[in-house]
Amino acid sequence: MNEGRWSDLTPRILSAVVLVAIGAIEVWLGGLWFESFIAAACAIMIWELVRMLDPDRPSVAIQLGLLTGVAVVAAYHLPAVYRLPVLIAPALVGLGQVSKNRRLIAAGSLWIAAAGLGFISIRETMGFGWMLWLISVVVATDVAGYFFGKALGGPKFWPRVSPKKTWSGTAGGWFAAALVGLGFALYGGFGLPLVIVSVFASMASQAGDIMESAVKRYAGVKDSSNLIPGHGGFLDRFDGMMGASVFVLIAGLFYAPGGM
Repeated sequence: MNEGRWSDLTPRILSAVVLVAIGAIEVWLGGLWFESFIAAACAIMIWELVRMLDPDRPSVAIQLGLLTGVAVVAAYHLPAVYRLPVLIAPALVGLGQVSKNRRLIAAGSLWIAAAGLGFISIRETMGFGWMLWLISVVVATDVAGYFFGKALGGPKFWPRVSPKKTWSGTAGGWFAAALVGLGFALYGGFGLPLVIVSVFASMASQAGDIMESAVKRYAGVKDSSNLIPGHGGFLDRFDGMMGASVFVLIAGLFYAPGGM
């Protein structure tokens, strides 16, 4: 075995176990517990985003993070007509407070807030089963992409933006997502179309990962932070989840019949 190639495997596994355990508990509990967890995650991701793009404003990063966390939870409990203005508010505040990369920070803040609202809506509106499906697709995509990419290597997917990603890892993620979709389709009785939906969700997850990689490359940093050993920061860990969450919202799965 090439130890250098797999040198980061142990911290990645340990961190993943802790994250999965905490996330599983929060998803299972739902309600205010899950909403608080998502609010905290969004706050941390905003903090990381501002630190990357405007490192001279650490206090602003904290303030915008807290404001976004509150906005995400508030938006879910408000009537639909008020949700978008509430989500936009932190981004507008950011425009006036930061001194560098204002538009990028505002766009990133809105993206994170929208994804956070998506997580809460999926769990509370669609139910535990759909949230479990979403997490399973993203985790399978990430894990399969890592192992397929490390083991098979080959041509890079988009070297200018994400130099480590390969076509083998990307396709491996699609394959793993299809298997997850097949399992949930059979268990939940939703039929084989869920397999295709799972692959698209996998692609959206990878798109979210690529977007975050582009931001890091623009900012000249390797990781969004060092909060999670082996994984970098929360943006590094949840970028794919955000992409998949937005995809589910766009795909209109809220009105899916029945439930898992």
